[in-house]
Amino acid sequence: MSWDVLLLHLPDDIVSVRDIPDGYTPPPLGQQQDILAAVARATPEADLSDPAWGELSGATWSIELNIGSRDPVDSIMLHIRGSGDDVLTSVARLAEALDCKALDCSTGDLLTAQGPAGWHAFQNYRDRVTGPLR
Repeated sequence: MSWDVLLLHLPDDIVSVRDIPDGYTPPPLGQQQDILAAVARATPEADLSDPAWGELSGATWSIELNIGSRDPVDSIMLHIRGSGDDVLTSVARLAEALDCKALDCSTGDLLTAQGPAGWHAFQNYRDRVTGPLR
């Protein structure tokens, strides 16, 4: 089970999926080689040996980066597992490096510096369904 966060380009005034105009198609993030280079600069510890599926790990969490094989890259889905708020720093670094927004797929809201509410809600749900992490 993962907490999913989508990295994509959205207009500045968007704060939720409810704000996205009907028919809006985000521009691509960029060419795959440029995306991989930006990810490597932002998170040098990332394993990008498979350019379609990167991996990034912290002490208590892991992120699978579903970059895909299409070029240009439209978006990146982050599949986040584990616990610890420090994972949000890596998500923010990736979004900043790609000059894009991070959309919490569980709430439909953009991730902001105001707090990790979606991440905490996911962990609470996961622990109720599967039991606490050991």
